[in-house]
Amino acid sequence: MDFKNKVALITGGGNGIGRATALGFASRGAKVVVVDRDSTAGEATAGIVRQQGGEALFVQADVTRADSVKAYVDKAVATFGRIDCFHNNAGIEGTVAPVVDHDEAMFDAVMAVNVRGVFLGMKYVLKQMIAQKGGAVVNTASTAALVGSPGMPAYVASKHAVLGLTKTAAGEVARQGIRVNAVCPGPIDTRMIHALEAQLNPANPGKVTARYQSSIPIGRYGTPDEVANTVLFLCSDLAGNITGAHFVIDGGRTATPGAVTSMNQE
Repeated sequence: MDFKNKVALITGGGNGIGRATALGFASRGAKVVVVDRDSTAGEATAGIVRQQGGEALFVQADVTRADSVKAYVDKAVATFGRIDCFHNNAGIEGTVAPVVDHDEAMFDAVMAVNVRGVFLGMKYVLKQMIAQKGGAVVNTASTAALVGSPGMPAYVASKHAVLGLTKTAAGEVARQGIRVNAVCPGPIDTRMIHALEAQLNPANPGKVTARYQSSIPIGRYGTPDEVANTVLFLCSDLAGNITGAHFVIDGGRTATPGAVTSMNQE
């Protein structure tokens, strides 16, 4: 888990899991490139890294646009010379509504960030990793990539797609010394889960929190650091024979069928 002289690039690095991963890489010696569309949050993450004695670069980007993605890759390479680790993490949850009522524009927006953004990130980062003959990619999927979740058709579809992209890319670049894996977090104590709680019960989101946590065998939401630790492991030499895989980080939720409940079940 030593990342000295390595360069780690994290999309969606302004908050939550992305910030935890950026700080985790930096604490283990990596130079960090933080990418986010929110410049205030992204600069804040980079600032924390610098305050702790690390090297960090922030690049504002829209992961749905090829020119923006190419620009963050080019800026990272121009500044630090290479990209060794890529946490392809940016994602949005969208709104909660059944398929028959789901807004088409919202469906497209979720797919653009969660699928097109992941695809474009790999397209341009993998070109750099192929040129330098090595690297590790970790895509952020979700337990929604493994099971359905009524009321979240766009999010579920997008995260299933992330696993398909992960497996396809892993097979394409394995012989070039590049590994591609995915993490599948369950409910994590971040803005996203609390935004969903507020959608489901604006008057009493805490009721949703209590019900949902009670359905998780471990009895609580996961933490961003717990996901970040898995990302770091998958990018490290300790995971040298792991590619095309997905790692579930959900407190036993999907391992115990009776624990899997819909976010909008009352």
